[in-house]
Parts: sequence; C-alpha cells; structure tokens
Amino acid sequence: MKNNYIITGMSCAACSARVEKAVKKLDGVDNCAVNLLTNSMSVEGDIAPEVVIAAVEKAGYGAKLKDNARNLNSNKNNEEDLLEDKDTPVLKRRLIFSLGFLILLMYFAMGHSMFNLPLPEFFNNNPVAVALMQLILAAVIMVINQKFFVSGFKSLWHLAPNMDTLVAMGSMASFAWSVVVLFMMTRGNINNLHNLYFESAGMILTLITVGKMLEARSKGRTTNALKSLMKLAPKTAIIVKNNLEVEVKIENVRKGDIFIVKPGASVPVDGIIIEGSSALNEAALTGESVPVDKTVGDMVSAATINQSGFIKCEAVRVGEDTTLSQIIKMVSEASAGKAPVAKIADKVCGVFVPAVIIIAIITVLTWLMLGKDFGAALSYGIAVLVISCPCALGLATPVAVMVGSGVGARHGILFKTAEALEEAGKIKIAALDKTGTITSGEPKVTDIFADNNNNDELIKFAAALESKSEHPLAKAVMEYARLNNISALDVKDFKALPGNGLEAVYDDKKLLAGSMKFIAEQINLSGELKAKAESLAEQGKTPLLFARDDELLGIIAVADTIKPDSKEAVRELKDLNIKVVMLTGDNERTAKAIGGQAGVDEVIAGVLPDGKDAVIKNLKVDGLKVAMVGDGINDAPALTSADTGFAIGAGADVAIDAADVVLMKSSLKDVASAIRLSRKTLNNIRQNLFWAFIYNIIGIPLAAGLWGFSLNPMFGAAAMSLSSFCVVSNALRLNFVKI
Repeated sequence: MKNNYIITGMSCAACSARVEKAVKKLDGVDNCAVNLLTNSMSVEGDIAPEVVIAAVEKAGYGAKLKDNARNLNSNKNNEEDLLEDKDTPVLKRRLIFSLGFLILLMYFAMGHSMFNLPLPEFFNNNPVAVALMQLILAAVIMVINQKFFVSGFKSLWHLAPNMDTLVAMGSMASFAWSVVVLFMMTRGNINNLHNLYFESAGMILTLITVGKMLEARSKGRTTNALKSLMKLAPKTAIIVKNNLEVEVKIENVRKGDIFIVKPGASVPVDGIIIEGSSALNEAALTGESVPVDKTVGDMVSAATINQSGFIKCEAVRVGEDTTLSQIIKMVSEASAGKAPVAKIADKVCGVFVPAVIIIAIITVLTWLMLGKDFGAALSYGIAVLVISCPCALGLATPVAVMVGSGVGARHGILFKTAEALEEAGKIKIAALDKTGTITSGEPKVTDIFADNNNNDELIKFAAALESKSEHPLAKAVMEYARLNNISALDVKDFKALPGNGLEAVYDDKKLLAGSMKFIAEQINLSGELKAKAESLAEQGKTPLLFARDDELLGIIAVADTIKPDSKEAVRELKDLNIKVVMLTGDNERTAKAIGGQAGVDEVIAGVLPDGKDAVIKNLKVDGLKVAMVGDGINDAPALTSADTGFAIGAGADVAIDAADVVLMKSSLKDVASAIRLSRKTLNNIRQNLFWAFIYNIIGIPLAAGLWGFSLNPMFGAAAMSLSSFCVVSNALRLNFVKI
C-alpha cells in the first residue's frame, strides 16, 4: 500500500533527511521518500497513516495525508493549491521590512564612523546611545525574521538541527556578543563601538531571506509544467438529459453519460464518439500540434480541443480515471520520487548540520588558542555557520527531476518514477518489438501484379473472396478496395479452407485465393510467377495468389509496413551508441526483411510473447542496461524484466503497469528523445551536486580562516543565500534543452 503525505515545517535537506529517517524506522515501512521541493512524502508498506503522522510530529514536523488535504469535490483545484507558491509573497514582505530597518541599522553602524554621515544631535559623542539604537534595530529585524529562530531552535530541541538552526545560531551569536560589548561600554569602554556585531545579526537574516525568496520563486517555476497540466482540466461539461442539453460541473459527470462537444470547446472527460466527426487538437496530451481526425467509434480524451465539427460522445473514463488525470498523477509521482543518484547527498545531509556546528565550535576555540580576541574568534565561527548550505545539497536532485519530468510531459513522454528518468539515460541496448512498434501493426497492400495487367479486375475478384473472410490479410485487401472505390463482386458457395486459402463461385467459375503452395496444387504456375512470389516473400511481404478455374488472375502482396519514422528512430538510437535489437514472432525471412528496412543491428525471430522475457534476460547477462520497447500488453513480462520499459502506442491507456516510461505520441522516435532527456537531466543533477559539494568544501574552510583569509559573516550569508538559488536556476535550464 502506498500513501502520499504533505509535510510542513521543513526548511532544508537536513529536515527532509530527519523526517525520512524517522519514518523508515517504523515497522511495516518498506520504502519512504521525502521531497523537499514539493514538501511531500510517499510511504510504501503495511502501516496505518496515523502511525506515520505521529512519527513525523515526534520528529518536530507536521504531516497529513495528501488525500485529506483535498476537497473531494474539486480535486484538481486543490492539487493546484498544493503547488501554488505561497512562500514568495510572505518572504517578499519580510524582505521589504527587513531591508528598511537594515538600512537604518547600517547607517548607525557604519555611516557615521566610516563615512562621517551626520547623526541626530543626541547621538553625537554618545557611543552607548548609538549602540542601543543598533540593538533596537537589530532586534526588530530578528522579530521580523523570527521564523528562523522558531524553526531553528525547535529542531535543535529535537536533536535534529537544520539550516534554520545555523542561521539562528549565527545571528544570535552576533547579537549576544554585541550585547556583552554594550554592557562593557557602560563601564567606560566606549572605544568598543567597532566590536559590535549588531549589523551582522541583521544582515545575516536579511541576506538569507533574499536567498530564500529567490529560491522560492525559482522553485515555483519548476512546478509550472504540472500546474499547466492541471489548468487544462475542463471545469464543466454539457451532458444530454431527457433530450435537453444541461451544463454540469465536471465532477458530476458519470460513466455512461452522454455529452456533447461543440467546435472550439474542450472535451470534458474521456469518451467514445457515438455521433458526428471532427478534428481534435491533442497537443495537451501528446505534444503533437497536428489535429487528429475522429469519427464514430473513436476515443476522445479530456482536455483535447474540438476544432471543427459537432460530436456527441459517451463517457468512458471520468474523474481520476481520465487520461489527463493519469498523466498528472504520473508526473506528480515521478517528481515526488527520489533518483538513485541522490543517495550520496541524502547521507551527507543527515549529518551535515551537526557537523557544521561542531566545526564552528572548533574554529572559535582554535582561534582563541592562537591568541585571537573573543570577538574575532567568534566572527570566524559565525562565518562557518552562515556560509554552509545543506539546502543546495537537498535541492540538487529534486529540482532537476521535477523540471525534467515536466519537459518530458510537454513532449508526450511520461516517466513514471524519478528512477526511470535517471535509468533511461544509461541504456546500452534497446530491444524493439516489431508489430505495432517498428511496424504499424496493420497489414496493407504493397504490390499488385495482375496477369492481364488489369489491376481493377484482380481487386474485384480478390475483394469478392476476401469480403467473406475474417483474416487480417483479408482486411488489408478490403481496405485497399475501399480506398480505390472498387466494389466487390457477389459470389456464392464461399468456403474457407483452414491453412490453405479461400474458395467461391462466380458466374459458374471457381475462384481461388491463398498461398503459392495452395494455388500451385490447383493450377500450373510458371517459373516467372513463382520467382515473383519468392521475391516478395524475401522482402518480408505475404504474396496472396488469386485464380479463376485454371487461370491465374495475379498476385497481391500484403505486409505489415514499417512506420514512416521507424528508420529515423533506429538511426537516432544508434547515434546515441545504443545497440538496436528487433524481437518478433515472425519467421526469420520476414523478420530480416523488416529489420533490414528499419536498419536494426540484430534480429531475433520466432520469439513468442512469453519468450521475449528470456531474451531480455540474456541481453542483460553482460551487465549492460537494456530497454524494452513494446505495446505494454503482450510485452508486459519483457517490459518488466528490462531495466527500463517503454510503452509505445498507449495514447489513451496510459495506466500501463508494466512500463517505466509511456510514450503518448506512439512514435518510436520518442525513445531516443526520452534517452536524451534522461542524460541531460542526469548531467544537470551531477552539476548541481558538484556545485553543492564544492561550495561547502571550499566555503567552510574559507570561512574558518584555514587559508589565512578572514571572511566577514555578512559575505558568508550572501554566499549561502545564493547557493541554493544557483542550483535551482541551473535545473531550470532543462526547460530549454532540445530533445
């Protein structure tokens, strides 16, 4: 069982690590993933939600079931509310007030002493009054930013210090030491004015708030793709009741209801057309802007736009079962998940803040032993506290996963999990199912050879026989006749001869249809015709021979033709240094012909659906990552066995359990696009992790004065405030990648 929760009170990666650790310790929890970006947590296992919530609260944070956070009558609106950027407006107000008082504080702290700026008469030659004014202004800034202190010391009380703890300790240490100096000044040490750190206490909080606001704004942009999907959901539908058109809220539409869609309107729920025809823009779901023609019997999906005709439909999937809802669910769950590459950062985050506090204490003690006065030693310790940034580590992976998942969704590529998004880029072998993946899955007439050069006559007799047959090849002949406006002749005494062919009578003459072997047993075939049939078979086509009494009418070749983009898709995969293997149950001759046309590296023929699983396992023997691309139904075992399973041709049925990635446009080229996106996302994650680690590895020793460099705590705070912003901004670059 899997439950999703909303977590409150988290401020950095140390918080998410603390929550995750607290929940993972519970009996019955199989897996737990906490996402700092979306403030969410997914828990798998046989455990009551109340127990999980209690564990989170004991750790010092808040939790509630995600489903309980929604209003059941307006799911999507409340999903949007959960993703809404509520932090930026609050932080903006805090920043404006903080800056106002900080300017006054800096004026009293540095304006007069450094630049001889004028002060009110009362403060002239009155350093204690100047110090008191600095204390008041710094205290106001601390009250404005009290969240740092509440969160920081609360987490410290629970023995789980977080980033707010570092900020609160740095600011409080500056303030407390300055108060001590102020009291010393009242004893006559008036020259200690330059030893005050009130401006540092206020500046640290203000600069961190700047960084927090920039980070919040950037984080809000990472969820734009998900919010855009949610906004696509129609709010109302026009249903037909008692022959009257009634507009109802979307949540009141039920399966089986009849609804209408007028030109220019959005389809409210998934349904099947029962009257009318139109062209629908499905870009919202597939990313493909070219409208798709739909008529009676065709499926339509919620959020697609009716561009021309009037259609009447029967509701098939409503609410959370619609294609759009399934897409939103997939993107949301992938974004909430955790990629394997994040494990190193998670381990570091769990001990990061306590380690920094210890380093800061050691720094102060070391400088005191080296002869520095307490104020200078404390300055080094404060710099260590405020320059370190666990947030950058915690955000490195989730922001990239969120943006990468959103980019994929915009292009009709749905990654079910964060792990799938990462693993797709490591693929070295791609195994492609033939039917429906490389080929269209529907046999078509490819060649016609009439013995008397009268193609129309041949098609008439062929259609006359095939019209009585249910064989897939017969449907190909009938479709060709329909497209060419050729009517079938009316025959009698029709017989289907299993394993051989067809027989009927027209105008007292016997008509025959079937394989070359069957027809050769009935009439004499010239060597030339046999060679022609053999040649067609070598090309992967099925030659159907037609005869009338002892006369051969001709040959119609039928084949499951490759899709227009399959050859290009295979070339793109090979350009990515991926070996392409085609799996099929066809005979080897047909399989090699199709494989040759597509340009694959290897063809494995005669494989039954249950045998594809074994083939995938054999391909994995050398430790190479293997992908399976199939239709998601008869290829389910192979899709599951592969390191990454791609479901292709799943336009309306996106809830395919076996696949890791769903390709909405049913295009094989999207496999290469998905792999490119995965590689770029993985590179982005590595860049973020490198930046986060290197920032702390360089910044902390620098702040501690290890290289003989004295870093003002205010500069440390500025660096910390920018580090997370840089990580999030780097992830947002994924929005511009070409896949």
